[in-house]
Amino acid sequence: MVFDKIKKAFSDSVGDEAMGDEYVEIDLEQEEKENKVFVKLFVLKHYDDVTEILNALREGYTIAIIDIKVLRKKDSIELKRAISKIKKTCDALEGSIAGFGENMVIVTPSFAKIHKETAKSKAEPKDRWD
Repeated sequence: MVFDKIKKAFSDSVGDEAMGDEYVEIDLEQEEKENKVFVKLFVLKHYDDVTEILNALREGYTIAIIDIKVLRKKDSIELKRAISKIKKTCDALEGSIAGFGENMVIVTPSFAKIHKETAKSKAEPKDRWD
């Protein structure tokens, strides 16, 4: 009863023709964008290879695993410049960056964090019970 009165009040104020044959059309042919995470391996051979890595990171769904061995052997100054540029972009995107071994760097977007554990020395026990 109350609902009928409310419905009638709204339909009278808006008008019957406005409440008529309204519908929403749904396009079934529309492609769905897949929000999958990609893990891509990059080999940093030249400083110019940084552009491809940065473009993949800016897409937001790429975890980059970068092999820096080749550039490390060629030119350590270029390697430092490249890693610095990657780190600045990673910080701007609120992502994480970490070295893995001597020749690998991992860069993640903001939704994934890299757990960085500090090395604990075994010579010093934490308390007297260790």
